[in-house]
Amino acid sequence: MRHLPYFCRGEVVKGFGRGSKELGIPTANFSEQVVESFPPDISTGIYYGWACVGNGDVHKMVLSIGWNPFYKNIKKSVETHIIHTFKEDFYGEMLSIVITGYIRPEKNFDSLEALISAIQEDIEEAKRQLDLPEHLKLKEDNFFHLPEGKIVNNH
Repeated sequence: MRHLPYFCRGEVVKGFGRGSKELGIPTANFSEQVVESFPPDISTGIYYGWACVGNGDVHKMVLSIGWNPFYKNIKKSVETHIIHTFKEDFYGEMLSIVITGYIRPEKNFDSLEALISAIQEDIEEAKRQLDLPEHLKLKEDNFFHLPEGKIVNNH
């Protein structure tokens, strides 16, 4: 994965409304403009890394890049599940992420239950990987401490 670690920042926008409602796994979604700023040859699939909302704390995250075959999306999306419980939605806030590793390719599932089970396994794998020193060090990266309002992708 030659693009990793990948640093990205953008505003949180309303997604498809499936993460929380259907899956019980809320996601923060980037705008099409931010999604289009990703390297065109970055592999679709499931990744892990660190995420920060606004100037808040940095948390572990798992992220999907792609078309979500189960839902047959026609537009590529980048959906971040922050492994933390937030009291309220944060649409319009700035989300900063550092993608540090790759878990698996995108794939379709036979049922919603199978999809949810795979996502739960991805979350557990992300937690394990992010405890390793080579990933843990990126939690403290200066990228998460830039002045308010500055939007810079990939540093």
